[in-house]
Amino acid sequence: MSFKNLNLIEPIQRALVTEGYTIPTPIQEQAIPIVLQGQDLIGCAQTGTGKTAAFAIPILQILHEKRKLRNEPSRIKALIVTPTRELAIQIGESFSSYGRHTGLTHTVVFGGVSQYQQTLALKRGVDILIATPGRLLDLVNQKFINLRQIDIFVLDEADRMLDMGFIHDVKRIIAIIPKERQTLFFSATMPPAITKLASSILTDPARVEVTPQASTADIIDQSLYYVDKGSKNGLLLHLLTGENVTSALIFTRTKHGADKVVRILDKNGVTAEAIHGNKSQNARQGALERFKNRKIKALVATDIAARGIDIDELSHVINFELPNVPETYVHRIGRTGRAGHEGQAISFCDAEERAFLKDIEKLIGKSIPVVKDHPYASSSPAPAAAFARGGFRGIGKPRAGEERRSSPDERRRGHQDGRGPSRSSRPDDRGSERRSSNR
Repeated sequence: MSFKNLNLIEPIQRALVTEGYTIPTPIQEQAIPIVLQGQDLIGCAQTGTGKTAAFAIPILQILHEKRKLRNEPSRIKALIVTPTRELAIQIGESFSSYGRHTGLTHTVVFGGVSQYQQTLALKRGVDILIATPGRLLDLVNQKFINLRQIDIFVLDEADRMLDMGFIHDVKRIIAIIPKERQTLFFSATMPPAITKLASSILTDPARVEVTPQASTADIIDQSLYYVDKGSKNGLLLHLLTGENVTSALIFTRTKHGADKVVRILDKNGVTAEAIHGNKSQNARQGALERFKNRKIKALVATDIAARGIDIDELSHVINFELPNVPETYVHRIGRTGRAGHEGQAISFCDAEERAFLKDIEKLIGKSIPVVKDHPYASSSPAPAAAFARGGFRGIGKPRAGEERRSSPDERRRGHQDGRGPSRSSRPDDRGSERRSSNR
């Protein structure tokens, strides 16, 4: 099967050739014909399966064909709602790539930046609008956006939308778009709340599920390191200074934890930046671009800020802290091993995270191989005690026989930057991420 077999119009075929696309992914192969027929669709697909093209390509074709028939001026005919700024921008880039020869226009609206340039684009008229929920509703209320003539509605990353507290915003959006429309619904997982939402907004939908919800790509080499909490920084630096790690996306549970990891890496000569909800839009995009261009080796992120990150040939994903929601593990490691490339997923597990590990292995249906031969192996299944001095600056203590003496200055500092998260750090940053991501 090639894209030539999907009955795509010449302008899109030409754009796909420019992009180097020849063979559609499974979700593209199955979803594109369904969407072109005008049918509602539920797509259950994990990160990295090519689902953006699965809806962007047929939307561009449908709107291009309608424009030829009607010869009408630009108006918002397709609305794509997605939870984060980064994902909205990437979807916009996809529409630019696939639609470069169609003459269709699009724009992206999201919070965290001035709305001035966004409203200018809207005043000029657009065919396709990609938006995060908060800014979309703000601009609707200000009369910059009229959704009464929408033909196609896409709800992307529905499960993350629910996690981030956008369910009420989504319902408000649905209430103001036409009831007669084509609806495309995409979600990596289908918990009961998402199934209920889908059933309320779709009409006789086709269902495409190309990957089991709990599976992890076979091409991803997973490994597990048991390590005391106080030694995680040392283990991370030990791995990042090895020859095999060319780029690493590192996950922490909190924004505070992400910033702390970056400070430790920078002090020890590993170029790193953090992305999370407290960073400005320009800072987040700048860090992402520098990571993609290999100007920095490590990008440290919280789950919500990282949703939608698409990086070619990412060599490693490192779970500095295991997620407390097992499905999140699948989403995280799915950012490596894309497009046929090999990928490594490394997870650290301290004594307090053993329960999280058990849930993850139950979900994926197998045990993650354990690496025992490393200098920071956990000394005890009990929670780590006070952080031991020694090792790299602010890092932790290697096991017996591999310790170096710390300097008097280091002992006086007490390795403040190497300790675990402070008591004041929030256990879950979803609330603040939601406020800063889209408003």
